[in-house]
This record gives sequence, C-alpha cells and structure tokens, in this order.
Amino acid sequence: MTYHPKSEFIAVMMERGFLADCTDYQGLDEAMLKGGMPGYIGFDATAKSLHVGSLIQIMMLRWLQKTGGKPITLMGGGTTKVGDPSFRADERPLLGPEQIDENIAGIKKVFSAYLTYGDGPTDAMMINNAEWLDDLNYLDFLRDIGRHFSINRMLSFESVKSRLDREQSLSFLEFNYMILQAYDFMELHRRYGCILQMGGSDQWGNIVNGIDLTRRVIDGEVYGLTSPLLTTSDGKKMGKSQSGAIWLNGDMLSPYEFWQFWRNTTDADVGRFLKLYTELPVDECERLGALEGAEINEAKIRLANEVTGLLHGAEAAQAAEATAREVFEKGGVGDDLPTLVLSTADVGDGISIVQLLVKSGLAGSGKEAKRLISENGAKIDDAPLTDAGMMLDVAALSRPIKLSAGKKRHALVQIG
Repeated sequence: MTYHPKSEFIAVMMERGFLADCTDYQGLDEAMLKGGMPGYIGFDATAKSLHVGSLIQIMMLRWLQKTGGKPITLMGGGTTKVGDPSFRADERPLLGPEQIDENIAGIKKVFSAYLTYGDGPTDAMMINNAEWLDDLNYLDFLRDIGRHFSINRMLSFESVKSRLDREQSLSFLEFNYMILQAYDFMELHRRYGCILQMGGSDQWGNIVNGIDLTRRVIDGEVYGLTSPLLTTSDGKKMGKSQSGAIWLNGDMLSPYEFWQFWRNTTDADVGRFLKLYTELPVDECERLGALEGAEINEAKIRLANEVTGLLHGAEAAQAAEATAREVFEKGGVGDDLPTLVLSTADVGDGISIVQLLVKSGLAGSGKEAKRLISENGAKIDDAPLTDAGMMLDVAALSRPIKLSAGKKRHALVQIG
C-alpha cells in the first residue's frame, strides 16, 4: 500500500524495512505525533539471553525512543510459564519460577545497551507481566475475559491452524497463551497508557486479539504493528549459524564471534541489514549495499562494526576488526579468537582432532567434522588437516593451536 506518514516513527519503520503490516496506519501515525506515546514488545524468558532473531524487535523499540515515543520492554515472567505455540511444531519445555527469574536477569543486560531507562517522558520502562498474571483468579478471568474470545476465530489463526493441519498436539495450556497475551496489552493500556504492540508477523493474530479485547472491555483505542519474519537471502532463518544460536549476551557469545557473524553476511543481504540493524542514513545503507567485488567486503566490515558497536561498544567492535584482520590478512592467531580451554584430564592420553572441532564449535557433530576434513575444509595452524584420525596429547596442546573451518571460522585450543 502507498501511505505517506506524518510521524517520524512510521516514516522510519517504512523506509528502513521494519514494517510488514499495521492495524491502522493513519490512526497510529496521528497518535505518534502527540509524542511520548508508549509502545511495547513482549519477550518471553526461555533462555538467559536473547539471540539475533530478536534484534529487529529491539531496534524497533530503539527507533520508537529516538523518534519521541516511550518504549516498554515487557518481560514474560507470567507467559513463559505457558509458552507461545506460534509456528512451533511441539510444546515448549516448562520452566520453573527460579529459572525464569534467572533468565530475565540475563536478558535485561542487553536492553540497556539499546534503550535509556528512567522516569522521563520518553524513557523506557521494563515491566514483568507476572505483575498481573500471577495473581489471576481463574473463574473471574474466564467470566470477565474468556467470554470475549471465539474458539472458531482462534482456530483460524495461522499459528494454530498450521499445527492442527499437521495433526500435531496443541495443549490447552498453549491455546491459552493468546488470551494471556491479549490480556497483557489491555493491562498495559489500562495501567500505563500503552497504545501500541509490536512484534514479528507471526504475532499478528495475538496482537489483533489484544486490540479487540482492549476495545471490548475498557473501550480503549490501541494499535498493532508487525515486522517481517526475517530470513537471509539463501532462505535460512535469521539468527542461526553453523555453530548454533547467535546470542546477544557477551558471556554466551564473544563480541568477536558476534562481529564475525555480521562480517559473514551474504552480499545480497548487506544493504537490507544495514537499514535494519544500524543507524546509518538510508542512502548510505543503499550505497554500501550496492557495492560489488572486493568493495562489498568493506561494507560488511562497516556492518559488523556498527552492529557490534551498538551492542558491545565501539572498543569491542574495533578489537574484533583488528583480530579479524590479523587472522585473515596476516595469517596470525589473534588474541580475541574464541578459545577452548581444556584441562589435562580432558586430554588424558590424547584427544582426537574430530572432538576438538566439535568442542570448539567449528563442527556441529563428529560426522560433520569428518566431512569437513575429507572435503579439505579444515586447517590446523593454517595447514590443511587431512587425517581425521589425528590425536593430540598434552605436549602438543602446551601452546595454543589454531583450528579453522573454511576461510572464515576459527578457534584456539589450549590447555588452561
């Protein structure tokens, strides 16, 4: 659709590629002109860190704050006990309260890198939905809230329908999730004047439910906005790499490995990712994204520096770039490479090179490690690794050894 926004927030969402759909473009656009409008995104605490797949949502909240809105990061202390079934093939494992609190503590660290929290009109708020969900009376909730939900309509939502079409079990517990998420929106509107819920396009049904409930129960005018579900140009889900999830917390993934993930972006994705994950002007993103040949590599380094700088700080980004240049251009070891530290007990009489490739995260399994070696994709200290049966003893590991998988993925192994 062609819509010419009046507010800076909607303009940014549209021109930088954040916008998949909106429940009422004009209504939200005009509401945003008033300034200080609260908008939220919910984050369930299923792990101690969010991963790169959540970064588009965090950037939306950052832009909301930069354009005069008031971001709310809603922590799912209550909803995590249920688990969002959206587009999942199976039920999430249930977590206990202590694990959930621990996960929330880990997740909180990331938000402060992107948002300014405080008591000012556009300062961010962090709220836990356990505040209202933990003390719900089931019978009251059924009578006052449950009666507004049509089972027929809930069954028609794609996230539920796809699960049922595959004849995969959907528990009553999970089915309740969308009601709880709708209730969150209503409570945030009632308690904090929140007018906007944002999320990935897989959350569209849940968001619409919240808008309907808020209108029916407290006659509130609220809006929903979704971002596209991101895949890379080769069709892979954003946020996954060969060695696992790209975590945002530095203690779960080093700044160097985070930087390297962005440096390895496919050529076709550079311009799009610069718009979504950095604050460079749009015309500069497009100029960098259009570069070809060797020049596109400098654009990827710019992308990696900008994204890493936002999360881990400019110094961490510069250190990662320096390490990468030393490793790739000079064939050095690089102090900042991910390091696997083994004890002498781990090594014993000897440890196989296949095990080291797996333990260091360069291969997902022993089978993958052997395939890597057989296809000449592995190196040890920059020399081709040809023997999948190679064993290393304590003496061999008395100094750091550099392992490589392909041209771009490296790790050090040493005895601590």
